[in-house]
Amino acid sequence: MKSLKAILLFTTTFLLTASFGYAQKAKIIEPEMIFVKGGTFIMGCTSEQGGNCWTNNPAHQVTVGDFYIGKYEVTQAQWKSVMGSNPSYFKGDNLPVERVGWNDVQKFIHKLNALTGKQYRLPTEAEWEFAARGGNKSKGYKYSGSDTVDDVAWYHGHSGRKTNIVGSKQSNELGLYDMSGNVWEWCSNWYCPYDSTAKANPKGPSSGRERVNRGGGWYSNAEDARVSYRDANTPNNCDYAIGFRLVYSSNK
Repeated sequence: MKSLKAILLFTTTFLLTASFGYAQKAKIIEPEMIFVKGGTFIMGCTSEQGGNCWTNNPAHQVTVGDFYIGKYEVTQAQWKSVMGSNPSYFKGDNLPVERVGWNDVQKFIHKLNALTGKQYRLPTEAEWEFAARGGNKSKGYKYSGSDTVDDVAWYHGHSGRKTNIVGSKQSNELGLYDMSGNVWEWCSNWYCPYDSTAKANPKGPSSGRERVNRGGGWYSNAEDARVSYRDANTPNNCDYAIGFRLVYSSNK
């Protein structure tokens, strides 16, 4: 009888644990992804970016492969569904998560991949710019989706001095939102100046001091929201204007 009770107890515990585990996994809020067909483009200081485009990103030819990228910046609801906490200064489920350093994002990605069985990651800087420019559907805009910054970006003097709900501005040619403004977005690359040679699927240097940020944020000026503009921060920097979006390769 004791043996039968032990078996029943083990079975009940196993079923409850399995059910709880399933329920926990079901609560994970995965990002909505947009397919980006690979192609070749001119990255950096192209003519529409303006005469004050910086010398650390000369125009050069870059080829990238197919990938998927988040339609929106990762939200606080998505972060909480994976990590169980919310580090953001400006609170709201549909606001972009911020005050997350590059190292924090790696922990999030590791846990998200373990829960979903997928291979999410941060975009390379080349993937990010290709997507921000509209990929193969690009119309050559200065900002991501328009030559008029107010159409597509939450930025200084226009944002209300805070982050705003993702997707509440106009999208770009690929249907991506907030690639200009709202929060800066971490990329996978270590920061270094470009050279002008053609490249295929560049991943940047193997080491460095700072990781790349792209897109500008709610307190940035309009120049920072250009698709070519580059910034960088140390991997542990948790600024309330830095967030991220995810990608995965097309063969995921």
